[in-house]
Amino acid sequence: MNYRKWIFIAILIFGVSLVIGSFISPGIIDYFNEEIEILPEGIAEEIVPFEFITAIRIFSQNVIVLLVSFAFSPIFCLLPVLSLIVNGLVIAIFTTLIMQEASLGFVLVGLLPHGILEMPAYIMGEAAALSFGTVAMGALFKKEKRALVLPGLKQNFRYLSVALLLLIPAAIIETYVTPLLLNLF
Repeated sequence: MNYRKWIFIAILIFGVSLVIGSFISPGIIDYFNEEIEILPEGIAEEIVPFEFITAIRIFSQNVIVLLVSFAFSPIFCLLPVLSLIVNGLVIAIFTTLIMQEASLGFVLVGLLPHGILEMPAYIMGEAAALSFGTVAMGALFKKEKRALVLPGLKQNFRYLSVALLLLIPAAIIETYVTPLLLNLF
């Protein structure tokens, strides 16, 4: 079980989807922009800067994504791969939309403070899901690989636990620091 290989694969999938997302046609981005204008009313009530409950919601949402991805990873690693692709596309599309209205500096200030912890945590968690999923799938097809499932689960759950711990300060930074920095713009 070479975990570094899975980190590289997770980064590759996420990175490729970021690049693809940045080249999506303006028509699709305009569609998302129209849909986004409808959403903030409901979302704005839940995501309030400087509120502790907001940090809990952000943390909980990120934890659920990683835990569900890890739990369902033995199903051909579809959920971890899909999660990496969708998140990369969404970040690229939203970045493009925001840069149409604001500046690159605004985008960086909005993403970097919490993203420095959140992105590595997310990549680590999805890499653990990919690693465990392949071990579990291997055990389904080869009897001799069944002995690797429990050690693989334990090892990858340790990596997942580190990722989940990193999400705590990321959620706090996203709730309290990022809004302060964005207010400077």
